[in-house]
Amino acid sequence: MPSYSALPVPPMSIRFDPAGGTLQPEGPTLTRRMSDLDGLFRDHAAWEQAVADGDPVVYSVVSSRVPEVERELPQSITTIQPGATAGELWMTKGHQHPNHQGEIYLGISGHGGLLLFNGTETEWVDMTPGTIGYMPPGWAHRSINVGDEPYSFLAVYPGGAGHDYGWVLEHGMGRRVLSGASGVEFVDYDAS
Repeated sequence: MPSYSALPVPPMSIRFDPAGGTLQPEGPTLTRRMSDLDGLFRDHAAWEQAVADGDPVVYSVVSSRVPEVERELPQSITTIQPGATAGELWMTKGHQHPNHQGEIYLGISGHGGLLLFNGTETEWVDMTPGTIGYMPPGWAHRSINVGDEPYSFLAVYPGGAGHDYGWVLEHGMGRRVLSGASGVEFVDYDAS
């Protein structure tokens, strides 16, 4: 498995293949299956059934070799597969940065969105190829595939920001994103 570059990171070029969702030179790759998303879907029984029915890959993250350390700007390409569990569209785990810093995403392919929550307010940023989504410091964020094909985006973020996935489990995301008769629907996070 490829690894991160040793410090100090030398100047380099990083190429990405939009069709393949890859970066060169390649860094670590993370694959998240349905079983990795325990506690995130509102219908726990439907989540358990999805795990039992083959535990599908929900998303993958291909990183560059730039390490997640202070003063560096790592990059990654996330690809979320299309799908829904009891109507709730497939998503990333979502996280808050413990060291509150901003982040940008660039839509590469497919159709998705950014659900952002600061503990009080919830915002939605629609993401299509060429759209840059900006997450201000202090906003938890989760990406969601709202289309019928894989949704991919490039992320660029401060290496020292950190990722707190437990924050989302504790505080939620304010809203949930469902597949509705007329498209995407938003419901209160705690609605059953």
